[in-house]
Amino acid sequence: MDYTHTFAISAAGMSVERTRVDVAVLNLANAQTLQGADGKSYQPLQVVARTAGSDAASFNHLVSRGLHDGADFTQDLPVASVEASNASPRQVYEPGHPFANAQGFISYPGVDPAKEMVSLMTAMRSYEANVAAMNAARTMALKALDIGG
Repeated sequence: MDYTHTFAISAAGMSVERTRVDVAVLNLANAQTLQGADGKSYQPLQVVARTAGSDAASFNHLVSRGLHDGADFTQDLPVASVEASNASPRQVYEPGHPFANAQGFISYPGVDPAKEMVSLMTAMRSYEANVAAMNAARTMALKALDIGG
């Protein structure tokens, strides 16, 4: 396996985790938003990571293919897509609010702050792990160059 593959794998992982951080922050920032500039209420988002290549391939198959086949591995790297979640709005009783309905309820976006904070912390730790893996690969590549002279 070429050591540059490890850089590409770590970079793809960091890209996915960066997207997860951005989406979690966006959801937290809009948790109390009633409506946007377009007049619609905020719809919480979620990140879905998929491989661009074969989705049905097992982990064992991907590892063996990566070890034995020097072909293009980039089709199996994760790619993040941002999709609207199907979280139902949170109903809060505030009868004096100008956006309250006839029963006195306001519909806030269905953002769970605890879930978003856990997602944020998990993404940050995963990003840090990918940075550590990239640094380890860089160190090993430099050591191999030193040994090879």
